[in-house]
Amino acid sequence: MPRTSVDLPVSVDRGSPVALTVQLGDRLRTAMRDGTLKSGERLPSTRALARQLSVSRTVVTEAYQQLYAEGWLDGRHGSGTYVADLVIHTPAASGSGDAATGHGDGPEEPSRPAVPCRTAARGRGEHLIDLRPGQPWVRDYDEAAWRRAWRKAADLPPGDNPDPYGLPRLREALAEHLRRARAIAVGPENIMVTRGTGNGLDLVAATLLRAGQRAGVEDPGYRVARNVFAARGAEIVPCPVDDNGVVVDDLPDDLRVLYTTPAHQYPLGGRLPVSRRERLLAWARRTGAIVVEDDYDAEFRYDVAPLPALHGLDPERVVLLGTLSKSLAPDVGVGWLVATPDLLAAVAQVRTDLGDRTSGPAQQAVAVMMERGDLDRHLRRMRLEYARRRAAIVEVLGSMVTGDTAGLHVMVELPAEVVPSLLERAEERGVLLISTAGRHHHGETRRHGLVIGYGSASLADVRRGALVIAELIGSRLAMKAEWRSNGGL
Repeated sequence: MPRTSVDLPVSVDRGSPVALTVQLGDRLRTAMRDGTLKSGERLPSTRALARQLSVSRTVVTEAYQQLYAEGWLDGRHGSGTYVADLVIHTPAASGSGDAATGHGDGPEEPSRPAVPCRTAARGRGEHLIDLRPGQPWVRDYDEAAWRRAWRKAADLPPGDNPDPYGLPRLREALAEHLRRARAIAVGPENIMVTRGTGNGLDLVAATLLRAGQRAGVEDPGYRVARNVFAARGAEIVPCPVDDNGVVVDDLPDDLRVLYTTPAHQYPLGGRLPVSRRERLLAWARRTGAIVVEDDYDAEFRYDVAPLPALHGLDPERVVLLGTLSKSLAPDVGVGWLVATPDLLAAVAQVRTDLGDRTSGPAQQAVAVMMERGDLDRHLRRMRLEYARRRAAIVEVLGSMVTGDTAGLHVMVELPAEVVPSLLERAEERGVLLISTAGRHHHGETRRHGLVIGYGSASLADVRRGALVIAELIGSRLAMKAEWRSNGGL
């Protein structure tokens, strides 16, 4: 029997500068986290709660939609809105043990694959539509803001003693950016400026991993993470993922580090729901593992606001990596690493020993763009641009597409035997694609299909490429069905 709706002990403050929708979402999360709202309880309808709070129904609807996307709520057709099946753990008190400092025993962003174009296609002078994942759109940018930022950077004298943590003004700006964009309450003391996610990941690996220790990487997942850990002498442990992200219940207890992409799993595109996030953090606290969260394209979400970062749930156990390669341009070469001050100090020492540094002029230019609001304006503009391209793919390919609520790529799962010929035929017709096989798996390939990027192609090209893909999928599947009907299997 469904439970009756609970009377929600929430209120909103009309005098607050915080939007009513954000206030309501925060209060509901708090109620679910502290047990005031329990798993399975039915929430009031949007109309009833709006009447209770004396707000518009839109405020409640948008708050519910955000909580649906984050995994806090479940919807049951014809039955209402319910608190999801949550297993909430209170983060342990801050400690200074070996796991925090990195002395105990114990997706750069997903990049454009180096897949060469066919000589024949080049020779014919065909216009190639590149739908491989990993690259943003860099042709439309605010030229005045870009020039101004680099002029300001050029006005400053060159530095002679680079700070391994990065420029203080940029760390201040990044702390404010992460607070607004990713709901992370950190200060400059928690932030190191890196050259990108790959650089940050390598610094973490050099600090935390000793030769022979086990490092977990999502499977399928980002191959650069595997390469970085292997280069540091770690034993790579493939950790299976499903449509919602890493499968926590299958994680071994002897991992020193786990690399994960919870906001938009690469390459399948799922997002880790709240209940699984909590179980992941409980596993990390129990085993002493450090979770490395790659936030590579989390700014771009198309159904609701960007989901809060995993780091905010337990800063002691999670290291957050971010980059401007997707939100601005790969050439900028600026990213960030967010961790506890103790762990960051250990990373800074390793960085100094390695002679590793981030370009000072690049940091100054980025700081100018952030301080003047130019980066925020660019993000808003590009979010709309990418939303149009994502919509074009979904319109053409329909229900075949998964992982389309965020990021700059989607996936189309297909039978294994269809994919190779489809890739070849697409390239012959001027559309460059990659599959999930090989590159993204560590060992046996379990998920087959296409990973379709829409960041670096124009809207018109994305639509044309999607039409080619749809036509080829239809013909390949039809041929396979006919082969089967003729006794081919």
